[in-house]
Amino acid sequence: MHMKRVMFFSAGVIALLLGLIGVVLPLLPTTPFVLVAAWCFARSSPRFHRMLLEHRLFGQLIRDWEQHGIIPLKVKCLSTTMMLVMVSYPLLFRSFDLSLKALVVLTVIVALAYIWSRPSVADPLRESQPRT
Repeated sequence: MHMKRVMFFSAGVIALLLGLIGVVLPLLPTTPFVLVAAWCFARSSPRFHRMLLEHRLFGQLIRDWEQHGIIPLKVKCLSTTMMLVMVSYPLLFRSFDLSLKALVVLTVIVALAYIWSRPSVADPLRESQPRT
């Protein structure tokens, strides 16, 4: 059991570091890594999980995700804009293999489809059933 906690904690630290790098590196997303870190810390370190839940920028986002599976509309719009802006220039103005361009487009489409498939507000009918 101890080894499992160490593995979850290590994965949480790595995910959090990747999320922090994503703050300054445009093509690396921040929010998914912070959510993964919170998930890992929930299974390994109540202290670190609580730290993320109380974080000024990410706390509410993590609580909404953990409790209701919500991605707020504001976050969806920001994510969509950032993804499209970040991939547009290389796709339109840089020459590289067409199959790589297709892979980038497919990845963005899948990511956007997932983001927009999630609810933006809590469903009152599911209010009594928290996410696990």
